[in-house]
Amino acid sequence: MSIIVQKFGGSSLTTRELREHAIRHIEKAKNQNKQVVVVVSAMGRKGDPYATDTLLQLLSEDNHKVAKREKDLLLHCGEIISATVLANLLENKGHSTTVLTGGQAGIRTNQEYGNAQILEIETSRILSELNQNRIVIVTGFQGATYVGDITTLGRGGSDTTATALGAALKADYCDIFTDVDGIMTADPRIVKDARKLSYVTYHEICNLAYQGAKVIHPRAVEAAMSANLPIRIRSTFLDTEGTLVADQTYFDSNDQKQQYISALTGITQMSNITQIKVILEEGPFDWQMKVFKAMADHQISVDFININMSGVAYTVADDYSGKVVKVLETLGLHPKVETNCAKISCVGAAMAGVPGVMAKIIEVLTKENIRILQSVDSHTTIWVLVKEQDMEKGVQALHEAFYL
Repeated sequence: MSIIVQKFGGSSLTTRELREHAIRHIEKAKNQNKQVVVVVSAMGRKGDPYATDTLLQLLSEDNHKVAKREKDLLLHCGEIISATVLANLLENKGHSTTVLTGGQAGIRTNQEYGNAQILEIETSRILSELNQNRIVIVTGFQGATYVGDITTLGRGGSDTTATALGAALKADYCDIFTDVDGIMTADPRIVKDARKLSYVTYHEICNLAYQGAKVIHPRAVEAAMSANLPIRIRSTFLDTEGTLVADQTYFDSNDQKQQYISALTGITQMSNITQIKVILEEGPFDWQMKVFKAMADHQISVDFININMSGVAYTVADDYSGKVVKVLETLGLHPKVETNCAKISCVGAAMAGVPGVMAKIIEVLTKENIRILQSVDSHTTIWVLVKEQDMEKGVQALHEAFYL
């Protein structure tokens, strides 16, 4: 029998009614003669009793004096509760189950507590349980070091657990169940006529996820891409197949070649961004290096980087703008700061080699009287920086102009 992995997020497990929806998907897969590995997140979101952020609040009262290793011991509890509760419901319906923590499932990580990286997965325990016709429920978001210490994988860790297990088990595919029915061409809260994408490539969904789309974590996509593991982004509450994520060769071989009406696949956005510009007409050639080394030394993450002989431009989160100015002034530099900016990302594998895409983006935004502060492009993505007050209007105009 073939193996599939099903991952259920916290919003899909909060109540008994929601868990029944999850069970329906598990039972449907079993009825199709699939061996099922289920990965679960902690139940609910911040404020719900067993959510990860709620557990973290227990430490906030004492200013996080506990070490990261011990913090991970606390944070991994939410997934254990989810897994055991779901197993109990399945057992009551006549299914045999086994609950495994990340470590028990063979997930070995480094010792970077709070944001551990998976080093390898030893699958023998899971395969043994599957061969006894059991549904294996694995706690997401966690693993263990080679000496047995519990670790957590950071934000989006349950997604990563699911796709990494799928890759290691050579699963047919991995279903990521959430509260939305797949990947949309744009944020439906901004674009009312945004539509669901039937399928996207790994590179497209990675770019969409890194630039603001929150349906799946980019690290999870990268784990799947390394093994050519197809992913389906699906709604827990519907029977539809959602959005299929795979390599372009998979679509070609399965007669699902993307029918590109537009050069773009989707548009996403990020706000609360500050643009930093440093202009230096004359001076030593190494000053650009000093700027970015200073950012690194002060643990300031930079993005949207443009470098030329006379200046640099880059962005940081709004919260870091004051710190950036102080750091640059210690170098004798006087940056120009533009706060309250937003980044609009236009993503599409079909744009590669197509002339006129950038020209059209500029034309559309110019017609809307939207000033472009900065732009960067890659093989499959064009980014433009605008004022935050223009972000929604810009996304809407581009979505319409590119027939999304």
